[in-house]
Amino acid sequence: MVPMSMPAPRYRFTVDEWHQMIEAGMFRKGQRVELLDGEIYEMAPIGPPHQSIVDRLTHLLVTRFGDRAIVRVQGPITVDRRSEPEPDLQLLRRRDDYYSKAHPGAQQSFLVVEVADSSLDYDHAKLRIYAATGVREVWIVDVRGDRVEVHRTPRDGVFTETRIAERGQQLACDAFPDVALSVDDILG
Repeated sequence: MVPMSMPAPRYRFTVDEWHQMIEAGMFRKGQRVELLDGEIYEMAPIGPPHQSIVDRLTHLLVTRFGDRAIVRVQGPITVDRRSEPEPDLQLLRRRDDYYSKAHPGAQQSFLVVEVADSSLDYDHAKLRIYAATGVREVWIVDVRGDRVEVHRTPRDGVFTETRIAERGQQLACDAFPDVALSVDDILG
């Protein structure tokens, strides 16, 4: 008999099972869900401030990086066998097929960007998964805090370098230090 104080074990899905559920139509059309550490999470709805920053940052990244990288908007990244988050933006290694056969992984990502309006705690929790799986750099655009958090250099499941960029400051992706972006341009 299992002692009452012991929680019941939870089933954790794999990315392959996750894809099968999506293909089987198990989620409502337009339902925003992602797989993190084998569990399915419903993402917060996207409000106007969040979408405005995603659109603004998309424009900035596409115009500044041109053919140097692929800018992916709200697409999945398969970081391990139990996690496939869907960050707001990614800056990816160029590939002729634009990842038509499989989603990019941590090694193909130069930068992951999460825009946090009502989801700051949730996005901070995702940092552990990103760091543990080798994503090199994550920016969290804190809409309410009016700033950008820069998390770099993953080691032992944590980012060892964190910087807060405020209005009036510049920041650049570590992989492309020659391309500076102003926090004011990102936040609008």
